[in-house]
Amino acid sequence: MPGADRDAWRPINPPDENGPRDGALPAYVANGLIGLRVREMPLMAGMTLVNGVVGENPERRVEAAAPVPYPLAADLCVNGVWMSDQPWAVSDLRQAYDFATGELTSRCRVRLGGVDAAIEILTLASRTAPTLVMQEIHVRPDAPCHMRLRAVVATTDLRGRVARRRTDTPGEPEPACDGSLLWSTEGDLSTCGVALATETTPGASPDVTAWDATGPLQTTYDLGTVGKRGASLRQMAALIPSLIHARPDEEAVRRVARGAQTGFDVLRARNRDAWRELWRGRIVVDGATPDHQALIDAAYFYLNSSVHPASPSATSIFGLATWHDYNYYFGHVMWDIDAFCVPPVMLSQPDAARALLDFRSRGLRAAKSNARLSGRQGVQFPWEAAPLTGQEAAPGAGSAAAHEDHGSLHVARAFALFADATGDEAFLRDDAWPVLEGVADWIVSRLTRTARGYELIRATGPAEVPDPPDNDAFSLMLSHDVLCRAVAAAEATGRTPRASWAEVRDNLYLPVRSDKVIAAHDAFRIDEPKGATPSPLGGLFPGGYQADEAVERRTLDFYLAHWRDYVGAPMLPALYGVWAARTGDRTLALKLFEEGYAAYDAGRFHQCLEYRPDHPDSETAAGPFFANLGGMLLGLLFGFTGLDPKGDPAHWPDRPVVLPEGWRAISVERLWFGGRTASLRADQGAERAVIKFH
Repeated sequence: MPGADRDAWRPINPPDENGPRDGALPAYVANGLIGLRVREMPLMAGMTLVNGVVGENPERRVEAAAPVPYPLAADLCVNGVWMSDQPWAVSDLRQAYDFATGELTSRCRVRLGGVDAAIEILTLASRTAPTLVMQEIHVRPDAPCHMRLRAVVATTDLRGRVARRRTDTPGEPEPACDGSLLWSTEGDLSTCGVALATETTPGASPDVTAWDATGPLQTTYDLGTVGKRGASLRQMAALIPSLIHARPDEEAVRRVARGAQTGFDVLRARNRDAWRELWRGRIVVDGATPDHQALIDAAYFYLNSSVHPASPSATSIFGLATWHDYNYYFGHVMWDIDAFCVPPVMLSQPDAARALLDFRSRGLRAAKSNARLSGRQGVQFPWEAAPLTGQEAAPGAGSAAAHEDHGSLHVARAFALFADATGDEAFLRDDAWPVLEGVADWIVSRLTRTARGYELIRATGPAEVPDPPDNDAFSLMLSHDVLCRAVAAAEATGRTPRASWAEVRDNLYLPVRSDKVIAAHDAFRIDEPKGATPSPLGGLFPGGYQADEAVERRTLDFYLAHWRDYVGAPMLPALYGVWAARTGDRTLALKLFEEGYAAYDAGRFHQCLEYRPDHPDSETAAGPFFANLGGMLLGLLFGFTGLDPKGDPAHWPDRPVVLPEGWRAISVERLWFGGRTASLRADQGAERAVIKFH
């Protein structure tokens, strides 16, 4: 049908939500620089993270992402009664999230001062002006009443302090906006500037609270008598991290003033247009159930909501989402972003993917120091990179930081993938090469030469166990791929690769059993703690290790047979469907897409959780979790489609297309390959997927 093609970009929205959350996570609204947790009653303050703003975590005392003042709180007064004084007067809570536009719409009713009023609130984070978040509140009373509306930048329940507060603009007869705050985080590790601009319909004079030197920003409008047509309050706030600007509150004033001059409606329209362009990268699965397609759309939405070219500190494995009841890994940048999120993002938002990698480039000096502290050569990226410094920030003894050595391998692969996808020779020479060279040198210095070859002594893979085993297969398989890519990068940039790289690559010891199964490590037993972890399968895909046909098939069959013992844990289960498809078992591939990804969906608006709700470690629901949703998107774009992302993208289609049962095709209208765009189509049973450049 002609209309169907025109609407192929449009995502399936999540179901509307009614009533209180009852413990579920609040809605997550973000643009990659700013992330908001918006309550079901959005006038009450939620939580805000700004990319690059950190403080000292009050419990673990490490550098961590720190919540900042919530910029879009508000209050309503009807006939002298403030809603904040009797929040129990609110009823009929409803929320709808339009993924096509990034707009959250909340509705409720409230009875104040003998009047019933309907409230509708629109909340969004601008993609075209990424320092801005915006909100419009419309109140319709059922009878004429005296109404006041108040906009608030809320500072309650936060650790930190107001270091500076202004409601004037020095040297100007009139203020450029309602006011600004300079927020300093716990430990004074960084600051964040917040500036507010508001307006009402019908128009009224703002009453800005000027006297409260260390309190919140507040602007109150006395609208007089308001009839049934109601009144509206528009809020626009700019938030700037000190990592980007040395005096962020002053820059926030400039940004919000520019936004106010542009206008709310224009910015909203531009944001809609930006999302319309992003959705041209929608992954459409012909034959998938609507429920599965909706989860794919949600994953694409949350990932692309959480990255932006303006982001100075990459993103965390929960994006810019946090909540009071969980640590959210302290907002640290971990290898999951490089492994699972960079590949899909580089095809939908290459400039945002570049920003993710720029954070790693900024941390190169810290990675070199980290390697030296461990007696190694080259670079070793932190296990949990601090957003501000790029240094290791794992809390406590840092056992994972000490023994999980595969993190740097994912960083190096991400740089190599981006260089191949974009064909950007300058990036390969100036940005990718220092990382690939450094990680390759680190691999050589980390391995030990024995009679069996080059071995990896005492290193933990994805199965985090207290006693690190020898020869973690996942790390060795990835090391092989990185060394191959480092040699290729040297040759492509006119350099001579170090002889040691090829020597180690060609003589890596891999623990392959007599039955041709790649063991997870030396002395591996399937009944050991976390023995069902399918890490060798991760070495095959997405790790890129080229095993011979018999070894690959027997390894796949062995670990797939134990999926029930591992599914429910984070990260790797999202790839089970791809691994099953590699064996040709389409029925199992569909079942494992459901068990390994779809079953992690819970709560409001399809926020994929870290653990499946039936897993014993799922005491606290935390999401959206990017290792899961990024891994699933990675599998759709590269795994089921048979793409091998090496060299010229025109040659990436490398394997027959095998899709889960009932799926007929995977298609994407637009992918980015540097300055070129292309479509992707992978039909079930085709010898190869088709990348068609425009």
